[in-house]
Amino acid sequence: MFNYEVHAIKYAERDAVRAEHFIGGDPHDNAPMPMDYFVWLIRSADGREWVVDTGFEQDDAESRNRTLLRTAAEGVALFGVDAQSVSDVIMTHFHYDHAGGVNQFPNATFHVQDDEMSFATGRDMTHKAYRHAFNVRHIQDLVGRVFSERVRFHTGTVELSPGLTLHHLGGHTRGLQVVRIDTGRGVVVLASDASHYWANMEEGRPFPIVDDLSKMIEGWDTLRRLASPDGVIVPGHDPLVFERFPPSSSELEGIAVRLG
Repeated sequence: MFNYEVHAIKYAERDAVRAEHFIGGDPHDNAPMPMDYFVWLIRSADGREWVVDTGFEQDDAESRNRTLLRTAAEGVALFGVDAQSVSDVIMTHFHYDHAGGVNQFPNATFHVQDDEMSFATGRDMTHKAYRHAFNVRHIQDLVGRVFSERVRFHTGTVELSPGLTLHHLGGHTRGLQVVRIDTGRGVVVLASDASHYWANMEEGRPFPIVDDLSKMIEGWDTLRRLASPDGVIVPGHDPLVFERFPPSSSELEGIAVRLG
């Protein structure tokens, strides 16, 4: 029997309107639709921990007009986790808001898809349309980890631990991967930016930052299969997580929720 707990930790936020989140806009273009930013923490019953994504830092917050509430390291510290001791970080993809805190986890092995590294370091980055959501410093940090043998490359689906698997979807970026956790009480699928909001996949309206639209749309069906009828799919940026899941503790209300 598997036994995991999964938490979503909010680390930043920004004001936004609905038109920003759907290809082709929205019938209520100027209606508010704020965006929350999360990292995720997975814990097994035997005390092993995985951090999913690394957030961004103050430089990105200032340059992109976001509000940084806490770093990824500060977020996991709320659960008694020392970023210096984290052994495994899962990178769903390399956009600035997911790969901006690599340096906060100096002793971790980073789990990435082959396609994401080649995407972020290859010819596509000569085009502003692709690279605008990346920060070159973050990519340099990750390449440095390759040379220090701190990156574990994956191709497709891989099991990191019994009940904990990674799945390559693509779509939003070339190597986007999602995380499936069978907690022992139900399945949690961390969709990350395979669907920024529940509305993207539930209403069939893709988010505008996209590498392959077909793979993004097909990815929603994959998320549903991974979750199974009784599981939950957790989008990457939806403030509604605070309405649909309980706080991780009374002290962390409005900061973190327990997903499973």
